[in-house]
Amino acid sequence: MNTRELLQAIDLKVELDAEAGVVRALDGVRLSIERGETFALVGESGCGKSMTALALMRLLPENGRIADGQVRLGDLDLLGLPEATMRSVRGARIGMIFQEPSTSLNPVMRVGDQIVEAIETHTALRGAAARAKAIEWLGRVGIPEPERRIDEYPFRLSGGQKQRVMIAMTLAAEPDFLVADEPTTALDVTIQAQILDLLRTLQREQKMGLLLITHDLGVVAGMAHRVALMYAGQIIEVAPADEFFAAPKHPYARALLRALPDADRRGQPLEAIAGTVPPLWTEFQGCRFAPRCGQALPACTTLAPELFDAGAQRQVRCLLHAPGAESGRVTVDAALSAALEPLADDRHGAPQLLQVQELSVAFPTRKGLLQRASGAFLAVRGVSFEVARGRTLALVGESGCGKTTTGKAIVQLLRGQARIDGKALLEGRNLFELQGEALLAARRDVQIIFQDPFASLNPRMRVFELLEEGLQALHPQMDAAARRNRIEDLSERVGLRREALERFPHEFSGGQRQRIAIARALAVQPKLVVCDEPTSALDVSVQAQILNLLRELQRDLGLSYLFITHNIGVVEYIADEVAVMRGGAIVEQGRCGAVLGRPQHGYTRELLAAVPRLAPTT
Repeated sequence: MNTRELLQAIDLKVELDAEAGVVRALDGVRLSIERGETFALVGESGCGKSMTALALMRLLPENGRIADGQVRLGDLDLLGLPEATMRSVRGARIGMIFQEPSTSLNPVMRVGDQIVEAIETHTALRGAAARAKAIEWLGRVGIPEPERRIDEYPFRLSGGQKQRVMIAMTLAAEPDFLVADEPTTALDVTIQAQILDLLRTLQREQKMGLLLITHDLGVVAGMAHRVALMYAGQIIEVAPADEFFAAPKHPYARALLRALPDADRRGQPLEAIAGTVPPLWTEFQGCRFAPRCGQALPACTTLAPELFDAGAQRQVRCLLHAPGAESGRVTVDAALSAALEPLADDRHGAPQLLQVQELSVAFPTRKGLLQRASGAFLAVRGVSFEVARGRTLALVGESGCGKTTTGKAIVQLLRGQARIDGKALLEGRNLFELQGEALLAARRDVQIIFQDPFASLNPRMRVFELLEEGLQALHPQMDAAARRNRIEDLSERVGLRREALERFPHEFSGGQRQRIAIARALAVQPKLVVCDEPTSALDVSVQAQILNLLRELQRDLGLSYLFITHNIGVVEYIADEVAVMRGGAIVEQGRCGAVLGRPQHGYTRELLAAVPRLAPTT
């Protein structure tokens, strides 16, 4: 194929200046994407996936630099272009969908103005024609009533709707190549399926190349032509997608696939990979995965493996596949296998901890220059459900259906913002009527893990201060030493090193920030945790660690979870009961196996049909 049809990174090295030293975020990354091809980049948080995307777009942070290598678009050397010329390449020829729409959208501009701005910058359309194009794209990405929502501000949209606006803004310029960093993370499965179908259509019509960065291996299996697996700043396996999922070669790849939650693994711990990605300021010797690898050879600690050829269109960075090495399938680590002990489910007949009765939430609507109240928008309509002690109720449904609003109402985060009717009885106490000391006591018992860790963590506070804040407010009897012991123990359980406690949120990846948010919610030892998409920003290995942690805490402490998610695999694995929401109301609920195995409502069947499935590996 003509090189003009390729987007390439050649021996790309990126360095970041940090207090701990020089962080080698990318170390010799090579990849190429053809027009019309989907190339998926997968791996754990902190391995370099998002940094690869930013380097391709020349959007590195101020403390970052490209130390070596090339980025080419056909015959064009992107690293040699002046910034003014590079701006014309971004958007028109290479578009990017960022992971966190909350930080990518201008909060003081209407979403339509932001899309129109992109259209007028990169196409010949102007004025009314550009606005009509923006409305068309909002409709194509699944925004309801696009003619009305085009004039909304970002804060009036749900997380999934903001992500759809970002996707519309990027695709409206119809670029040749698209870099998509977790483009469907915040979307429910039906909208995710719609967006993925849209991307496939654009690829077919425009032969658009797509670099897809995601931790959802089900999406990768359904979308990608080729897959590259990253670890600690390096690509460690490249293969056609079907071959990668049928017979992964690198030990890390096999462990990653075994960490996926689904119904078959229900009742037993997921096979989480021990440890975390090593800090990238380390002077590595040998294989970077060796400390976590159950198949490591003595030579792995001293010899750094190259990216060896392992068959047609396949490469793997592992000494097990070095020329002359004895080949063979990687077996399950015996230590991990021994740890897979079934968990007894003895929670049948457990007493109810939370009873929600006829909950309705209405937000005032405003009009005119003075924004006077003109009516009300009913976001939640007569919702009722129960959560028993030590059990998990999963709340599923499309973005904007009222799931998060329900959770926030229960945690008392909507007081003064909305009219709340109905009851939420926690051990017989109506949470909506509590005041003063009684409300403070309830806050110790009910905590929430938010979907967007970037927006929910104070950027001016160190991690230790963030975790200690709740303990100081809700457990004043604990002294400083007890607080520190509790925080250090909890940080390790959620996969954070102790030295991370002295860092600020902006120094972490999205998945690492979510682990901090989870630790903050669990620090005060609540009875009920409202989990609002707590694993949506996590790669599958860390997701497995977090799900194992949540199950372990539930077993040991009798915790209850209201689990808001669009990941049906997670629901199958962790939920005891399921409630399906649509348009602010619950349309079906019951035992997890009954609802997911024999859905009665048409919308539930539609939701399950849209779930991307990963074929089992051998």
